[in-house]
Amino acid sequence: MTLEELPTGKRARITAVDWSLLAPEEGQRLRAMGLDEGARVAVAHRGVFAGRDPLSIMVGRMSVAIRRSHAQAMQVEAL
Repeated sequence: MTLEELPTGKRARITAVDWSLLAPEEGQRLRAMGLDEGARVAVAHRGVFAGRDPLSIMVGRMSVAIRRSHAQAMQVEAL
């Protein structure tokens, strides 16, 4: 499943990221925030408007906001 499909509050580990779906600078920013293979994450909140953007992701104790398109590029396995 992708990070975008992960239910709110459920913990998971990122197993793969398709960096080709993202612009190079976006990939660099996500890596700098710790969103790479092996990271333990959870979806904390989802946007409330039509696109459901952005997603608030917990990476360790840090909360980051990412776009759904970024979350769709990340494969996760539930913990």
